[in-house]
Amino acid sequence: MGDHAKVHTKEYILDYADRLITEGRAPSYAVVRFNIRGMSNLNDQLGMELGTQLMCAYIHGLQELIGEDGIVARNGGDVFSALFPKERTDEVMQYLIGVETATEDGSVKRFMSSHAGYYRISDQCQSSKELSEILDEALRIARAHVDNRLYAICDDEVLHKIQESKRIERMFRGAIENEEFMVYYQPKVETKRYRLKGAEALCRWMHEGEMILPFRFIPVYEHNGDIRELDFYMLDHVCRDIRRWLDEGKQVVRTSVNLSREHMGDQRLVERILETIDRHQVPHQYIEIELTETSTEVDYLELKDIVSKLHEAGIHTSVDDFGVGYSSMNLLAELPWNMVKIDKSFVPLGTGDEEDQKKTVMLRSIIAMAHALELECIAEGVETAKQVLLLKENGCYFVQGYYFDRPLPVGDFEERLSVLTEIVAKEGMERAI
Repeated sequence: MGDHAKVHTKEYILDYADRLITEGRAPSYAVVRFNIRGMSNLNDQLGMELGTQLMCAYIHGLQELIGEDGIVARNGGDVFSALFPKERTDEVMQYLIGVETATEDGSVKRFMSSHAGYYRISDQCQSSKELSEILDEALRIARAHVDNRLYAICDDEVLHKIQESKRIERMFRGAIENEEFMVYYQPKVETKRYRLKGAEALCRWMHEGEMILPFRFIPVYEHNGDIRELDFYMLDHVCRDIRRWLDEGKQVVRTSVNLSREHMGDQRLVERILETIDRHQVPHQYIEIELTETSTEVDYLELKDIVSKLHEAGIHTSVDDFGVGYSSMNLLAELPWNMVKIDKSFVPLGTGDEEDQKKTVMLRSIIAMAHALELECIAEGVETAKQVLLLKENGCYFVQGYYFDRPLPVGDFEERLSVLTEIVAKEGMERAI
């Protein structure tokens, strides 16, 4: 960066923040974490030397603006943090939204701006570690263009969410050991005869009599990597249930288990899946692995390898939430999937308005493409009779959603299996006669 830019290390700003918190002076300050937009393009256009000079000038201008009572620190690359008196927040915000910046000799000028996440420090913030976590979240929100702006201002609600996430993290090990995570089964219905055809295993968490819903813990565990262990916990418990149902003589249906993208990079993934299934002596035909679309070529090639190996082992696979993510045609054409799961956002409501008609056209295209590739389709989020009939009319004969059943605890789902068992047994007797 150069000494003239007066930029400190990220460790320095954290130590300084801790001193302010300890001395009780932190609530008089605000902090911002920002990344300079377009630095890679600047470096490509001008070369690293001129690009670095512009970055130095931009940061030096910010340091001059906040004065001796504030500091600027570099987190790494084009990401920086600054701590400054609260009364300068508006000035800092205007600066980071964008200013004309020139190299030291004035030969090159560019308009430079940043994505920036702000937090006005309150007495609820207890450490620089919490402060850094808040800034990470603030910058993440800013990068998502909140309200079409380049900045986000976070408050104590964000601090509360971070503290809640930490609490959820700490609870994980005990929840696994105490088997607090429970498998709920959402039925999949075949609409030609309106018969139970399969199920999706969904995770619910029962802690001290309280049901903790997935939106509160799944993102946390995806962020810290615990989702990988939770996924295999779910697969193990599904296999345990299926083995018991088979031993009891029930008519068993294929059950799908979700695997997070976080498993990408695990070279033993397929081996571990098969080890889990075979340990419970579950025939492979009763398990389906749901995998989400990928967004990079590297992930795509790895996904292709995983799906191919599962196919060879007789494990069904489905591409989850099709149409929401990458949606490469290669994803369907080159991978040996068994089923395409159509995201609920593509299922028309049956209102007949212009938007609904467009959804119908897209739905027909997805179903036709799947059929051409000899894939089955299932639509999720089906909530009305109109949607069921529309799906049937367009050739999608498998559905799941609240119209038929919400996710069910194991006891309630076993009742559905018992009814299916009776139906199948009765049909067998009729054919024998």
